[in-house]
Amino acid sequence: MIDRYSYCQLGMSPQRFYAKWGVSQEAIAAICSRSLSTVRCWFRKGRSYRRPTPTDLRHLALMDFLLDHFEQMPPDLINVLCLSKRETSES
Repeated sequence: MIDRYSYCQLGMSPQRFYAKWGVSQEAIAAICSRSLSTVRCWFRKGRSYRRPTPTDLRHLALMDFLLDHFEQMPPDLINVLCLSKRETSES
């Protein structure tokens, strides 16, 4: 599994994620742990365009997968994957 994940070319563009899920650029910034100004550059054209990193594309692809399969996931798995900041600091 580690090898498969390591060599997986998993990625989704911000434009495709936005078109599919209709989320705000603020939400995309939160998913990728980027500033809103960085995400805005991903949607620009011309000289002010900035390319998202492979890590950003992977974050969006993973979130896409989670959103697509959310209803099929057992609550225990969701709780393990999505611990709140408060819960992780108490550990």
